[in-house]
Amino acid sequence: MQFSKFGNRLSKDSGILQLMDDLGNAVNTAADEELYMLGGGNPSHIPEVLDILQEELLHVVQDRKDFTNLVGDYDGPQGNEAFISSLCEMFQSEYGWAIDESNVAITNGSQSSFGLIFNLLAGDFKQEGNKKILLPLVPEYIGYGDVSLSDAPLFSAVKPLIEIDDAGFYKYSVNFDELTIGNNIGAVCVSRPTNPTGNVITDEEVQKLSALTKEASVPMIIDGAYGLPFPNIVFTEATPFWDEHVILCLSLSKIGLPGVRTGIVIAQPELIEKLTGANAVFSLAPGSLGPKMMTRLVQNRRLLDISNNLIQPYYQEKVKIAVNAVQQSMADLPVYIHQPEGAIFLWLWFKDLPIDSDELYKRLKAQNVLVIAGQHFFPGIEDENWAHQYECIRVSFTAEEHTLRTGIDKIGNVVRAAFAQR
Repeated sequence: MQFSKFGNRLSKDSGILQLMDDLGNAVNTAADEELYMLGGGNPSHIPEVLDILQEELLHVVQDRKDFTNLVGDYDGPQGNEAFISSLCEMFQSEYGWAIDESNVAITNGSQSSFGLIFNLLAGDFKQEGNKKILLPLVPEYIGYGDVSLSDAPLFSAVKPLIEIDDAGFYKYSVNFDELTIGNNIGAVCVSRPTNPTGNVITDEEVQKLSALTKEASVPMIIDGAYGLPFPNIVFTEATPFWDEHVILCLSLSKIGLPGVRTGIVIAQPELIEKLTGANAVFSLAPGSLGPKMMTRLVQNRRLLDISNNLIQPYYQEKVKIAVNAVQQSMADLPVYIHQPEGAIFLWLWFKDLPIDSDELYKRLKAQNVLVIAGQHFFPGIEDENWAHQYECIRVSFTAEEHTLRTGIDKIGNVVRAAFAQR
């Protein structure tokens, strides 16, 4: 069978496909084998949150009219009207954002949001040539890397400033001295907090990026899948942000609903119209389950309460366990932990690692430990000789404590052996 250029790009070589394959195959692991699943982006199953979500689902399915509407009718291509109206009212009253229903669209998950938005704003512009998405801070989300419908490179990126402290932690920050928004840039995109590193760009960095993008007349995309205002997996001071030139992308996945695939885009009406059209063309309409389950929780602000008082504290405790496990297990190794300011991952840098992160991934997988190789998180970096991008891995800390600690011990052993063989 012959495939188009687009078809041939949907291959096993993509980092996001490797990640999702690992997630899917995890459930098929032999019963007598213990799998240390430290690679996926699946959120933890938080009992108190699951109770609330189950309550909302029961509320929908026990009402015959709501149930019939849920399973028997399409929502409009922009998304569920009641859910969108509730979101607008919450954003207006809680944060003072000047938005209405024309500023919001629902998609089938954040991955769909970015696949559509990136291809709307970058790629082949004919007379203007190819435009790119500028990433002001890498590493960045693995799922961005393979969504382009064009053969031309989709990303331009700036190497971060790296500040190491005496306690074995470090932090990336935006190198504004090297940041240039040229005519070939269609949009600037940053995730907050960042997947994979847990970095939360400061309010000051947000304001600087906002000013620069506004001056250059390009949109500023903020990926808030783990962030503000919900699910608020943020462990440092940070303020929710939106402006007229900002495209804010949110999700219900890390609330605890990854399976319902619900993305939320807040942007100018002209972009919302394009997303609505894309929903109609590619999927008729976005799914109804997530919006139906969450509408009451948005209306009564319980969604914010869940985020602030259940989800955020839960992950704050989890990250402490993960950091402690690394510090105990790898005290003799040249490992640095990115400051865990948010999200659900530790980003580990093994300075001068004698193998690249892909080889480390393979050796760990042979030990039933699944992580994500760091070199897939640097889209737009053209310097192949920059060693740092091959020395990092992403480790999820959502697993049970025994799995997390044992998996981290195994990572330390494999890395230790690699250094010993150098």
